[in-house]
Amino acid sequence: MSGSSQDKTQLAKLVAQLAVVHGKVTLSSGIEADYYVDLRRATLHHEAAVLVGKVMLDLFAEAGLKPDAVGGLTMGADPVASAMLHQASARGLQLDAFVVRKEAKKHGMARQVEGPDIHGRKVVILEDTSTTGGSPLTAAKAAEEAGAEVLAVATVVDRDTGARAAIESAGYAYYSALSLSDLGL
Repeated sequence: MSGSSQDKTQLAKLVAQLAVVHGKVTLSSGIEADYYVDLRRATLHHEAAVLVGKVMLDLFAEAGLKPDAVGGLTMGADPVASAMLHQASARGLQLDAFVVRKEAKKHGMARQVEGPDIHGRKVVILEDTSTTGGSPLTAAKAAEEAGAEVLAVATVVDRDTGARAAIESAGYAYYSALSLSDLGL
């Protein structure tokens, strides 16, 4: 098994152990589910975060994605972007991260996209997990309004509940590192 497939296997194991919560929940999309994937329990975990960065970078390499920066709607995308920029640096790659607010601040610089300027840069929109695709689509629109070229949308876990279809129908390529079957769901 290659290092990247070992990393993916270990990440799936940690996500299943740390982040999958069983029981009836209503997701932010309004959809009811029998389990919840609280990915921040993994993306902010000392071991899993390192693997998130590695696995996502490997996913990008396999897809031929070469963004200048990664980011998405705050809160779910933030630790994923951070993990990726740290692992990219460890590999000698240059990759910035950015954060997209739900709406522009009303004070200061009044920016919706925070971090290094993404104007004229190629970006990938991230999400930890997406149900309907709404959050990454909001982030993609904000990134484009900030002058970025959105190459794709990528999630750590695809819940297989319509996000892919929504994102692809909006004209974006969609990638995910882990599926529900990877998590035993």
